[in-house]
Amino acid sequence: MMNDVLSIAEYLTTNKLEYEMTEPDLFGNSGQYTVYPTSEEELSALFAFVHMHQFTVNIQGTGSKRGYGGLIDQADLLISMEKFTGIVEHHSGDMTLTVKAGTKLEDVQRYLEAFNQKLALDPFMPYVSTIGGVIGSNDSGPKRLNYGSARDAVIGLRVVYPDGKVIRTGGKVVKNVAGYDMNKLFISSMGTLGVITEVTVKLRPLAKSTATCIISFQGEDRNKIYSFTRKLLNNSIEPISCELLDPVVSYEISGINKLSLLVSFEDVEKSVDYQIKYIQSLVEEEMKLTVLRNNEEKQLWDRLYQLPFDKGPEHDKDEKLFAVAKIGTINLNVIDILLKVMEIRKKDNIDIYTHGGVGHGLMQLYIKGKEREMIETLTKIRNITNENGGYCIVKHLPLAQRLVFDTWGETKGAQYLLEGIKTKVDPKKILNRKRYVGGI
Repeated sequence: MMNDVLSIAEYLTTNKLEYEMTEPDLFGNSGQYTVYPTSEEELSALFAFVHMHQFTVNIQGTGSKRGYGGLIDQADLLISMEKFTGIVEHHSGDMTLTVKAGTKLEDVQRYLEAFNQKLALDPFMPYVSTIGGVIGSNDSGPKRLNYGSARDAVIGLRVVYPDGKVIRTGGKVVKNVAGYDMNKLFISSMGTLGVITEVTVKLRPLAKSTATCIISFQGEDRNKIYSFTRKLLNNSIEPISCELLDPVVSYEISGINKLSLLVSFEDVEKSVDYQIKYIQSLVEEEMKLTVLRNNEEKQLWDRLYQLPFDKGPEHDKDEKLFAVAKIGTINLNVIDILLKVMEIRKKDNIDIYTHGGVGHGLMQLYIKGKEREMIETLTKIRNITNENGGYCIVKHLPLAQRLVFDTWGETKGAQYLLEGIKTKVDPKKILNRKRYVGGI
């Protein structure tokens, strides 16, 4: 193995690639060497080299999702895309943008502000999440209700295959209907099929006016919450988000220690005002409506998106671990699951907080506890989710605990298709080994 490691170092040095030796990481998915490519040509040549010698490779952006899947501590090489950054093309009239995969989402949004445009994606931790990482994990937040997911925003990709071959999927125009949509093959593949180098996305204009309504409930009456939510969703208004927050999350981001519904709007001012008035007409006496605009609204959303960071660190003086889980279920089942999670917190006295979209059925959970109680809690939550016809995966957990608890859950009938695609694209299984569902 020493000769192999030396040959990697010799290659990196000879080809003047920036790299460093790295130590094993708490979350695994690392490499003996970390290399920082800055061009597609460097990546292509590097993969041709590692493919020839069958070296193993892990891939990451800034490393914010290193605790998301994976059963291996170190590969031979870790490729970091954090210096693979920049805007490639921006056609403001066509409302399309091509950007290098290592560019942080926040940097993209800041660039687009000057053109009164934005990328309609709202992943968690946008200040550190890269475009490639967001696409590779298909990450999204509460505004998915209106924005959709990465699959709705991406119109083209450039990808380096594990053997060094460079391919392009989709195109650079919004209307592109030729053949199978290969973009979807790589979105949510967790970097197991290739390294995304460039992403072409469609854009939206910045809204003229925005507002967020917080509807706080005085108790935990499931029927009242369900009835109000149904009325809200079964009408002609078009909220950007409709997120149910447990009291702890609500207090963390708004200072309101009540079970609350976060409903936001983006449109021209008259439309936003009209929709707020409609919300006011639905609010009953035992509910409270708070409307936020401008800087207060921005701070609210910033705090929500940063919760995965703010709930850490991974270890504290009480030897507690920190985990983030994702639940997918039928839209209004979010209410029942959230209330059951609150019951678990009260009964087991464990730090667990959650919120979820009653319009799209995706939930985010934050859990802090010692290993045994955390595994027991995750198991209970997965059982509850399965009973409600959904799924539960773990997006953030140290490697030692991922080896104990299956972060992806039970494999489905289509597993053989996923395995077949992996074998076809990466027959030597050198890229992000055992990172995906079923140990792919």
